[in-house]
Amino acid sequence: MPEPTLVGLLDRAARLWTEQTAWTFDRGAEGTTHLTFGEIEAETRRLASALAARGVGPGDRVGVMLGNHVEFPLVWFALMRLGAAMVPLNVRYRATDAGHVLEDAGCRLAVAWPEHAEVLAAVEVITPADLAEHRHLEHPAVAVGPDAVVNLQYTSGTTGRPKGCVLTHTYWTTLAGSLVEEFPRIRPDDVLLTAQPFHYIDPQWNLVTALLAGARVVVLDGFHPSTFWDAVRRHEVTYFYCLASMPALLYAMPPSERDLDHRVRAIQCSAIPPALHADLERRWGVPWFEAFGMTETGADIRVGEEEHDELVGSGCLGRPAAHRRIRLDDAGQLWLRGPGMMEGYLGLPSPFDTDGWFPTGDLARIDDHGRVYLVGRLKDMIRRSGENIAAQEVEEVLLAHPAVRLAAVIGVPDELRGEEVMAVVVAPEADEADLRAWCADRLAPFKVPSRWQFRDDLPLTASQRVEKATVRAEVLGGRA
Repeated sequence: MPEPTLVGLLDRAARLWTEQTAWTFDRGAEGTTHLTFGEIEAETRRLASALAARGVGPGDRVGVMLGNHVEFPLVWFALMRLGAAMVPLNVRYRATDAGHVLEDAGCRLAVAWPEHAEVLAAVEVITPADLAEHRHLEHPAVAVGPDAVVNLQYTSGTTGRPKGCVLTHTYWTTLAGSLVEEFPRIRPDDVLLTAQPFHYIDPQWNLVTALLAGARVVVLDGFHPSTFWDAVRRHEVTYFYCLASMPALLYAMPPSERDLDHRVRAIQCSAIPPALHADLERRWGVPWFEAFGMTETGADIRVGEEEHDELVGSGCLGRPAAHRRIRLDDAGQLWLRGPGMMEGYLGLPSPFDTDGWFPTGDLARIDDHGRVYLVGRLKDMIRRSGENIAAQEVEEVLLAHPAVRLAAVIGVPDELRGEEVMAVVVAPEADEADLRAWCADRLAPFKVPSRWQFRDDLPLTASQRVEKATVRAEVLGGRA
């Protein structure tokens, strides 16, 4: 690794590729913004000065709610220069879920667009325009080491509300290094594209990987299946990553005579639909490679070029990256170990065992060749269109409604989104519209149940907790 920190990587890139375009933010009708490596380095220094003038310094945690705009990563790198940590916020959050993240992270300040100020009322909110007045000042020099925290990245875990993954410079340099030194071997002539929301880990690792390699990264304003490949062609993209329902949604678009007209050399994807895998490759004439990683652990397992042909349609995750070790416990749960993982969950006991192994919550099997296959999940978590939703978080909001006596939230299979959120409730005095509106006011839209079932009672354990396993079996078994 040429530099141990992301700040060092950015300054190195600015020296090596000063005039080369590094970032392209394509916001459709709103226009496209291009920045060179040199411009990014200079702008992040100016923003660091403005943030320092607002009192931001080493160890501070600052919320960032800026969507897929170029200001998002500029503020992120400016915070790194000050030794502060970014707390990315989903622009679809409402007061309840945003409030939890801000309080848990210990934020006193957030950088956001004006329309988000009400949702972020618990802290001081400044806009990118507010930072303009102090951009001419010099910020104090801060010594930033590889163990400094650069993200508190919130993700839904096994149960309860989202937890803050403590991510350091080493986490990011390890992740990016594996994608440059191993498959897909990102090179200076590559153009990466990401369409996921920037508060997620995926656009962030795309950006860091491109920074290390001297490649260009294109960020779209969102995932639009009907125009996605047009953007791929327009920007001469050579690599992209996708997940969840994205492959099926792309394949559902009408075939085009231009399907083979592109420069893409490789596509990595988590959860490629096995039945569609070969068809995806035939339609666009490019190999799709399965990959597995977690916010907590980075880039862990992937299929490489040497085994691709054999594994098409198998659902196989591939083999662990060079820096990662894997094992299964007696229950079949997959555990991971190695450098470049999170430091832990903010304010919570360490999830790592005494030997540094991390439990993924996923059930797996490993074949005779050391290749990994997922077979199920231990987590009480719903995965809807790539979004992780903790059932307990939605249950807590439902139970806060005065008419709800009992609630069980489960994931039910859905052909398009993988899973949908279903609420099974005992609420004699409420109806679906009432409870849906209640949730919509307090949770991000993707967490609001789309399927509802009302009952007179729910089975309880001896400790008077809802017997989720029984409810799940009744619903999924069609006996409800």
